[in-house]
Amino acid sequence: MTDSETEVRKALQVAESVAVLTGAGISAESGVPTFRGRDGLWRNYSPEQLATPEAFERDPVLVWQWYEWRRSVIAKAQPNEGHRALARLEEQLTKRGNRFSLITQNVDGLHDRAGSRRILKLHGDIWMTRCAGCGREERNDKTPLEELPPRCSCGSPVRPGVVWFGEPLPAAEWEQAAEASCRAEIFLVVGTSGMVYPAAGLVSFARRAGSKIIVVNPEATVFDSLATWVLRGQSGDILRRLV
Repeated sequence: MTDSETEVRKALQVAESVAVLTGAGISAESGVPTFRGRDGLWRNYSPEQLATPEAFERDPVLVWQWYEWRRSVIAKAQPNEGHRALARLEEQLTKRGNRFSLITQNVDGLHDRAGSRRILKLHGDIWMTRCAGCGREERNDKTPLEELPPRCSCGSPVRPGVVWFGEPLPAAEWEQAAEASCRAEIFLVVGTSGMVYPAAGLVSFARRAGSKIIVVNPEATVFDSLATWVLRGQSGDILRRLV
């Protein structure tokens, strides 16, 4: 354990309020392709071509074929040490009566499977579906699905329950995430380069409120200049040592 890791570990042990923001990097360690990396491409389509309301209206079968591929990859993946460490951190803090919020940009559900409970999913959940007609939402863990696109009981096509390009973040989750960021003594940023807004803006909220920022990432991020501690490496290894 490095000196910085020792300092962070001590800070986490006495903190009364901790917020965590996770991105695609933590799930990449479980084998889930990153959304923007080359390994995230499917049939040479970019996410910007498929993850839009317009693409779904134009060709819902094609969009669902892409999500079927993503769901099949995620179904085979397992939570890693980073996911499990954050679940343990939540358990430790809540047992002491302290505050903990896990804010994620990921839609894969690996935090849930690792045992985390207080999760704010800014970009939705790939295992949820939403009717394009009546708006009904329900969970669907089947892969492959029986028909593409799936149909609601009202007869309308069903879409993945995720936030697409051009759509706003869910208002309730965003408000809670902003509040958690502003009240956190420690704000832990894991596996995100900080290129996706408005989620990346939460780090600035926390910094302005006086939070100590901890960045855990293998490569440099836009948050490094704001951080009290920058821990370079795989989140699974580092978080396991911190918690």
